[in-house]
Amino acid sequence: MQPPSLDDVRAACARVYPFIRPTPLMRHPLLDAESGLELLIKHENHNPTGSFKVRGGLNLVGQLSQDERRRGVISATTGNHGQSIALACEREGVPCTIVTPVGNNPEKNAAMRAYGADVLEYGRDFDEARERVEQLQAERGLRYVHSANEPLLVAGVGTLALEMFEAQPGIDVILVPIGGGSSASGCCIVRSGLGSRAKVIGVQAEGADAFTRSWRTGSRVAGERVATFAEGLATRVTFDLTFEILQKELDDVVTLTEAELAEGVRLALRTTHNLAEGAGAAPLAAAMKLRDRLAGRRVACVMSGGNIDAATLCRVLINHDVER
Repeated sequence: MQPPSLDDVRAACARVYPFIRPTPLMRHPLLDAESGLELLIKHENHNPTGSFKVRGGLNLVGQLSQDERRRGVISATTGNHGQSIALACEREGVPCTIVTPVGNNPEKNAAMRAYGADVLEYGRDFDEARERVEQLQAERGLRYVHSANEPLLVAGVGTLALEMFEAQPGIDVILVPIGGGSSASGCCIVRSGLGSRAKVIGVQAEGADAFTRSWRTGSRVAGERVATFAEGLATRVTFDLTFEILQKELDDVVTLTEAELAEGVRLALRTTHNLAEGAGAAPLAAAMKLRDRLAGRRVACVMSGGNIDAATLCRVLINHDVER
């Protein structure tokens, strides 16, 4: 599987920008004052699906063959990837089946159904839902769209990094959440392709840290379970394409406790007046954790999504235990 290049990311623009606008890269004075840093927030929560993932779906579905379009696609998700594929399929007239874990974010499930997807629930977490998708794909002959092992997805997502460097070429550090790793991979590909010296630092949940342990040791491991309310970070395994890219390109990775992730959501709301889900707020929380190390640097935080469900948001805001 060939990783995408900077040229692939640039080519994706032709399929992404007819449907979305570049998202803002913004300073927030209250956030700077509280963190003591110069932070630039990349507001991917302003996209049509409330997440960066829409970029990858538009690029991939827009390039399906006629046979794949006829057969339809299937994918596993905790929500944002599935919304991306569902929206793109609706626009292209492609049948779409999505499998989520049982008890998944109900508002994300409702959004996927609103885009016309057939949404099924299976398994205790993303990885069990993914295994079910692989069974159904074989039985039904559908085009399986993996959430990470898809060069066209990564290339589409990389357009967010192009926008960041076009808006602010002098970025020193990018903080980006890692679940499957597509957004971090896109940032690394663009950073290196442009010849920037910016450091790309991934952010994970302590309760879903298979990538972190794999990246630090060089030996890929799988977790037995995930324990985080941030479903965008909730993966037990690493994936071939994104791990290959990030093993070579990522500069560092930091993990956050559930309390730190929850404070990130509150921090985003308090200082930027934006609603961020756990994964989307993770870079802000990581900036606070690393503030001494980041002092004096121009730091971009990818607010990857804003699709937190009402029940989880209530628990976070009243400071109750949010661990699942």
